[in-house]
Amino acid sequence: MSQELTPEQIQQSLQGISVPAQPQIMVDLQMEQYMPDPDLEVIAKLISQDPGLSGSLLKIVNSPYYGLTNKIASIQRAVNLLGSRSIINLINAQSIKGEMNDETIVTLNRFWDTAQDVAMTCLTLAKRIGAQAGDEAYALGLFHDCGVPLMLQRFPDYMSVLEQAYANAGPECRVVDTENNAFNTNHAVVGYYTAKSWRLPDHVTAAIANHHNALAIFSDESSRNSSLKNLLAILKMAEHICASYRVLGNQTEDHEWNSIGHLVLDYVGLSDYDFETLKQTIRDLGTHR
Repeated sequence: MSQELTPEQIQQSLQGISVPAQPQIMVDLQMEQYMPDPDLEVIAKLISQDPGLSGSLLKIVNSPYYGLTNKIASIQRAVNLLGSRSIINLINAQSIKGEMNDETIVTLNRFWDTAQDVAMTCLTLAKRIGAQAGDEAYALGLFHDCGVPLMLQRFPDYMSVLEQAYANAGPECRVVDTENNAFNTNHAVVGYYTAKSWRLPDHVTAAIANHHNALAIFSDESSRNSSLKNLLAILKMAEHICASYRVLGNQTEDHEWNSIGHLVLDYVGLSDYDFETLKQTIRDLGTHR
């Protein structure tokens, strides 16, 4: 049974960190809400493609107002809990958040495109490998880089530094090390605090914080951190399959994967051949653009 929230309660819930929503998805959502009988399934599908909207939605549903025993990462479940009237109030609140100029939209398309691709690929991998809940794998794929647009808002030259970070990535230098040197912070840290503000489950926020720290985590062969390793293994495979190094990093080669790939594949029990076959299958499915 959905509990209806007033526009005031939604505005209050959305105070703080805000990742901009994709303009086209906002348009599609506005059109759906003006239908005589808005379809919650269509609305959930649209929201689930956008990190900013999904984060705002989960923040509200995971708030004390709803009193859930465990925090959830399922966007469909969150939509069902909120109901159509509250969802429409949320969409309207987000659409007021401010316009972006064309240059910012073009830059952020790189972030939005990889977020959707990686999320869908994480979901597919979770189903294939079976070590992780699909909704949490999807949420991690969608939110893992949510610090990127916030870094871009704060530092105008951020994308050129991020490209350099991908170029430098390897056993001796993490992607986030280059960012730390330039800005004294990085998108994984900012993404972690954003995900915490959205009240995402703790193991999902931990994976966001550590998603460029995979070498250290998978080099530890003990049985510790198994839930973190399960999530990160799926994410790192998905990032590689979706070529985040090319879309976000503007690189021709995935330097990070070259240094961690063998550890990740060992952990999930896949040979290089198995992974290449799986990668091709996922690309053929059209999960990856």
